[in-house]
Amino acid sequence: MPNAWDGASAVLLKRAGFEALGSTSLGFAFSLGRQDGTHAVPRDQAVEHAALLQRISGLPVNGDLEDGFGAEPEDCAATVRAAIAAGLAGLGIEDTTADAARPIHDFDAAVARVRAAATAAKGRILLTGRTDNYLHDRTDLDDTIRRLSAFAEAGADVLYAPGLPDMRSIVAVVRAVAPKPVNVLIGPEDATASLDELSAAGVRRISVGGALYRVAMTAVHEVATSMRAGNPGAVRGAIAGSEIASLFPR
Repeated sequence: MPNAWDGASAVLLKRAGFEALGSTSLGFAFSLGRQDGTHAVPRDQAVEHAALLQRISGLPVNGDLEDGFGAEPEDCAATVRAAIAAGLAGLGIEDTTADAARPIHDFDAAVARVRAAATAAKGRILLTGRTDNYLHDRTDLDDTIRRLSAFAEAGADVLYAPGLPDMRSIVAVVRAVAPKPVNVLIGPEDATASLDELSAAGVRRISVGGALYRVAMTAVHEVATSMRAGNPGAVRGAIAGSEIASLFPR
């Protein structure tokens, strides 16, 4: 399930043969010149963006809706209701706080937030319960598994812990929350396991977060650097504008 950040990336991913997409809070926020994970992009805008990706691509989209846009369980429930109203196929709720001094919610608060989201979902939308322990240097596998197991019991449909360091950790998470499916993040900093290896380990969904956006920005940076150094031909080989235009309705 690759993550798109605008209409063109969404339809290009569809053309590549993918059958479902995710949005990326990082890619969308950065494309607007804003910070990710700080509520700089408000709930309504994030939901509408994910819905736009779904409309343009015609594929089911899982909204990267961060921490549910608030600290309280009701904030998470409100985000779920907004995602349902927008017609999204799914969304994720993180245990992050948007507070750099205390980035992860306490266990009980994190579980209460997922439970409120699951109650609001009522089977009408796929809910992913996510702990960001490893993204905030809380490399405690036992606590990560404890949180994901509790999220599963609270009603999350899919479990997700981005940043797991190795296959042993991934297998431990999969076994702990079975039979519920696990999502694994694959990005430049993550393990380089193959699709076959992840599937054999029991992983049922793979996402890439903001990685594709970062790949695109890497290309911009490299070409711009080459142009500034005196090579205007660095833009050669770019996809034709007409080819991109052909992907959109007339």
